[in-house]
Amino acid sequence: MFSNKENVNILTSLLVAHGVSHAVVCPGSRNAPIVHNLNECPQIFCYPVTDERSAGFYALGMSQALGKPVAVCVTSGTALLNLAPAVAEAYYQHTPLIVISADRPPQWIDQLEGQTLPQPDALGRFVSKAVSLPEPHDDEERWYCNRMVNEALMERHAPVHINVPISEPLFEFTIERLPKERKIELVEAEMSSTVLNHVVRMFMLAKRPMLISGQPMNVHLDEAVKLVADNKSYVPDFVLYIGGSIVSKRVKRFLRKAKETWAVNMTGEVNDTFMNLTKVIQGDGAVVADLVRFHLEQQPHPFVQKWDKLLASVHQQAEAYEPAYSQMAAVKEFESQLRFLIEDYWVHYANSSAIRLANINAHHQVFCNRGVNGIEGSLSTAAGFSVVVDEKVYCVIGDLSFFYDQNALWNQNLSGNLRILLLNNGRGGIFNLLKGLEKSAARDKFVAAEHHVSAEGICQQNGVEYRKATSMEEMQQGIPWLLETKSEHPLLLEVLTDVDEDERAYRAYYQSLSI
Repeated sequence: MFSNKENVNILTSLLVAHGVSHAVVCPGSRNAPIVHNLNECPQIFCYPVTDERSAGFYALGMSQALGKPVAVCVTSGTALLNLAPAVAEAYYQHTPLIVISADRPPQWIDQLEGQTLPQPDALGRFVSKAVSLPEPHDDEERWYCNRMVNEALMERHAPVHINVPISEPLFEFTIERLPKERKIELVEAEMSSTVLNHVVRMFMLAKRPMLISGQPMNVHLDEAVKLVADNKSYVPDFVLYIGGSIVSKRVKRFLRKAKETWAVNMTGEVNDTFMNLTKVIQGDGAVVADLVRFHLEQQPHPFVQKWDKLLASVHQQAEAYEPAYSQMAAVKEFESQLRFLIEDYWVHYANSSAIRLANINAHHQVFCNRGVNGIEGSLSTAAGFSVVVDEKVYCVIGDLSFFYDQNALWNQNLSGNLRILLLNNGRGGIFNLLKGLEKSAARDKFVAAEHHVSAEGICQQNGVEYRKATSMEEMQQGIPWLLETKSEHPLLLEVLTDVDEDERAYRAYYQSLSI
């Protein structure tokens, strides 16, 4: 049996019609009719997450894994506002989230009614479509409700917000079947062979072309740019940018010296990252990149070969560098042992120091919340990803990101395929690398949030198997435990290091490189 609320039933029917199969649901009374309906649908799998901020990132991770929209449903009031960080991240990652918020009837807004605030545009420009459904009383209002839901669900490259006012009584579940609703479909055009060939031809005809990707990143490009930053012979005249965020400020500054950039992305959005954008092509960047690589195999380009030689040299030096016990050593060991795994896996890195260590050591696709670079949902995103895939999902995360997002572990959805490598040096270690900040007496306590907290108690509380490392030997023994142990519960390896040693290892790495 379904709710007797007509707007809720229209929404539910169209979610099924548009192929939405996964929903993260948060507790509440006003959204209970929606959650009830979602749970009644055999086509929709529901995942309960109590912390709304975490729930938003869970849905983001699921959408990344599934490659399609995922719904997240919250009750009225400030519950909706807690989704804002995840929605902003999804907006800049072009990841489709369907935010569904229950609401009080509009006449009760600003009347000191509990859990009530203006919700229809609460997420602002971080959603591509925001609709507030009527509570239909006639055929025209039913048509209007159907049309607005369709308009929202047709968006495939950005988050949307569907606000659902629900009048009391809330808990009457008397409808046997969902209504059969009109579905409006969007047919997207594919990039033609003519366009593809034109892009590749422009790349091959350029004197100094460069193919740039964000996530996954061009391995060791940051280190190579550091070595040749003042050498004009390495500056490209034509950059083909296939999207994704670039972590390195150094790389972005270097590419701003190029003559022009052509960008390829799925939305046709103007992202003038290098300040020299001249053309945007709407399409799949991976397809373009594969075609460019195919042509380069048939007809090697001197400038590309020059960069390949430089990157190969940097790679060889990076592999030879052996850091002392530090976060860098832990990530290097983790990535080295990953290469020996036969089974498939996914890897998420958190922001700040973690993703920078990935830039140095990772040689595979990396997921990271680089849309707006916040630290608040990295663990929740990886956890959400893990509940909709069978393969192991590894999350490499720093201490501030982990403790901020510890509620990612506080739910009943997780299993043994989630593995966490926690890098804990007692503060935000990235702040030790910011030149000039060492002069401030406020750095350690107030800026870097110095602490003396361990994850052991959090793991015990949430049923996560825990192990710690305080030396190179313990870390080298802990990594295989993290990678290979069979378990029905998540695993966490906490690597405890000294922040000054982490800084020395990081700086020594760059000092070891040469042309």
